[in-house]
Amino acid sequence: MMIHEITIHAGKYKARKRIGRGQGSGHGKTAGRGHKGAASRSGWKRRPGYEGGQMPMFRRMPKRGFTNAPFRRLFHVVNVKQLDARFDDGTTVTCESLAKAGLIRDTSLPLKVLGEGTLSKKLFVTAARFSATAKKKIEEAGGTVTVDAKKKWTRAGAAFAKAAMDAEKAAETAEIAKGKKTKKKKKKTKDATADA
Repeated sequence: MMIHEITIHAGKYKARKRIGRGQGSGHGKTAGRGHKGAASRSGWKRRPGYEGGQMPMFRRMPKRGFTNAPFRRLFHVVNVKQLDARFDDGTTVTCESLAKAGLIRDTSLPLKVLGEGTLSKKLFVTAARFSATAKKKIEEAGGTVTVDAKKKWTRAGAAFAKAAMDAEKAAETAEIAKGKKTKKKKKKTKDATADA
């Protein structure tokens, strides 16, 4: 076989489709977009699941069950075998110490401890949640389990808004008190004039 006898596999290279370059090309005039309608205009994009106006598949299908996705609470999760591998006997384990050890990314989420693996060290673990197995294994190894107090979840900016409202209220109260004092002073002046 000579190099000039080698052929390219069919379909390896796709021909370019030049649009809007005359009717003879087959892709001139409307450039493959058809006449009128949103699809013929610039900036149009088909929405995922759109089927031309007919009832789309995801709406035709029956829906069963539920999801708690909008309400679920996220946790950093570690297992007791990871604690056993990274910490020495008698260590206090918290979110901060886990982040330093590289077991969790940061301390932005509450911690949950699960019971996979074995634990041979006495550890004092503080977390938001413990599985029953994890709690049992930690206590059997001579350690203790401390559950974090629940933190109140508030809207962002609520604290600042409350502080501003309190300041405004205090200013109003001070102004009212000042007005009352002025009235009393005027009354005393009138009484003194009448006596004279």
